[in-house]
Amino acid sequence: MDDGQWAELCGGYRIPYDPRGAISRLNSDDTEAAWAELWQELYHQGDVGEASYAAVPMLAEMHEVRGVADWNTYAIAATIEEARQMSHNPIVPDWLFDDYNGAWKKLQTLASTDLPRATDSELVDSILAVLAFGKGRITLGRMAMLADDERTELLDGSGFG
Repeated sequence: MDDGQWAELCGGYRIPYDPRGAISRLNSDDTEAAWAELWQELYHQGDVGEASYAAVPMLAEMHEVRGVADWNTYAIAATIEEARQMSHNPIVPDWLFDDYNGAWKKLQTLASTDLPRATDSELVDSILAVLAFGKGRITLGRMAMLADDERTELLDGSGFG
C-alpha cells in the first residue's frame, strides 16, 4: 500500500491512524509504549476501522519475525476480530481481504506453536481466543478473552459453578 492510502485509513476512533510506526517500534526497546499506542488507536469501545484490519497482517508478520510469544499480538488480533463481527463496524475492504485472512491463518499456526510453551495466563487465554476465532467459534473466542474471575462468575450464575 502506498503512503497515501495509509493516510486515509481510520482506527478505532474513526479518525485517520497509520499503525506502521508503532508496529515498527515493536522491534525496539520500547515495545510497551508501542503496544499502548496500538491498543489505544486500533480499538475503542467496540469500534474498529480499516487501519485496525490493516494492522493485523503486519502484526502477524512482526510476531513471526520477532519470534517472541507476546500476548498482545494475539489479544489485539482477537479483539479486532471480535469487533469485526459487530454490524456497526466496517467490513474488511476487498483490497485487504486476502491479506487479513492470510494473517489469521498465520496467527493460528503461530498460536499452535506457542501454546504448548505458554504458561502466562494472558498469553494462554489470548492464544485460545485466536484459535477459537480462527475456527469461526466466536462465542468461545469471546469467552477465552474474559478474565478467569469473569468466566467463573458467568459459569456460577448459569448453574455450572
